[in-house]
Amino acid sequence: MSVLTLLRTASRSTSSCLLRNSHPSSPSPWHQRGLANTSTLAIRSRAFTSTAKRQADTAQAEVSSSAHHEESFEEFTARYEKEFDGVQDVFELQRNLNNAFAYDLVPSPSVIIAALRAARRVNDYPTAVRIFEGIKAKVENRGQYHEYLRDLESLREELGVDLKEDLYPEQIYTAGANTH
Repeated sequence: MSVLTLLRTASRSTSSCLLRNSHPSSPSPWHQRGLANTSTLAIRSRAFTSTAKRQADTAQAEVSSSAHHEESFEEFTARYEKEFDGVQDVFELQRNLNNAFAYDLVPSPSVIIAALRAARRVNDYPTAVRIFEGIKAKVENRGQYHEYLRDLESLREELGVDLKEDLYPEQIYTAGANTH
């Protein structure tokens, strides 16, 4: 019998326990201190395996994942507007931005407005500038990016948020060529 088979057999045995006394006739230290109760006795008779529990947890996870609700764009927008309205620190703001931009869609202007207001509330100007960089990276073409800029122009002016292109004009990349 291999060592691995022996260990598997020993760990599945119902007679294995944590608190086995080397001399069965002498009382255990737990009995001497008056600490032996039903919970310690249950531990003594319990095996070390948790295979059945893991299988049950896996089956339950499969059921809950198959019943997962697919979120619509409107629900996504409402959820992130609410998330950004409740932001109280920079960590929360950046975490919510990472989560919102991780999806395969560009957040709506109302979500961006909530994010920019949250950035102002926590006084985080760099993150406000990065929001526009995130939009630029997520949109399919420059036309969509300019639509977002046009929609958000009044809020940008109100909050005093500049674009990276305005801050660093020498770092603008043109159609595949770097113009440093």
